[in-house]
Amino acid sequence: MQTTPVRWTTADLELFASDRRNRYEIIDGELFVTKSPSWDHQSSCGNIVTVLKIWSDETDLGEAAIAPGIIFSDSDNVIPDVVWASHERLKHLLDEAGHLTGAPELVIEVLSPGEKNEKRDKETKLKLYSVQGVQEYWICDSVQNKVEVYRREQAALKLAATLFNQDELTSPLLPGFNCLVSKLF
Repeated sequence: MQTTPVRWTTADLELFASDRRNRYEIIDGELFVTKSPSWDHQSSCGNIVTVLKIWSDETDLGEAAIAPGIIFSDSDNVIPDVVWASHERLKHLLDEAGHLTGAPELVIEVLSPGEKNEKRDKETKLKLYSVQGVQEYWICDSVQNKVEVYRREQAALKLAATLFNQDELTSPLLPGFNCLVSKLF
């Protein structure tokens, strides 16, 4: 007997509303459950959003946020660690409740330990963000102190650079932004 896999939707997430110990995301109808992030993970997210916020305040070009939900569709609902969106794009992305409903220009994931988590961020989410139109995607590895930078090349996100502690992170999306990778961890 062959069974059809369950296709989860955004509405199904209400089943888990009282569970504060886990994070629930849906990608292409598949449910992903992860434990709440560790101290080191959240510390890195704080460092990343801080450098982006300082640059954003100086340039007034956009805003950064930690762990905003992005509801791309009923079957694609994710919680990236950090995002940055230009003011222009942001005003078209937010719904009445203040949730993102489309791709910000920059999405950042900080890797959590474990093969499943790494595969989700480096394959499943990379594909989703690519299809949804994200312009740049940073995967930050706090164990190896490295950042993989993916940039949109034609219609897909492609690996553009792998940066380590003493390398300087820059982005064509963020004119004049630069930061030593070591400052992120």
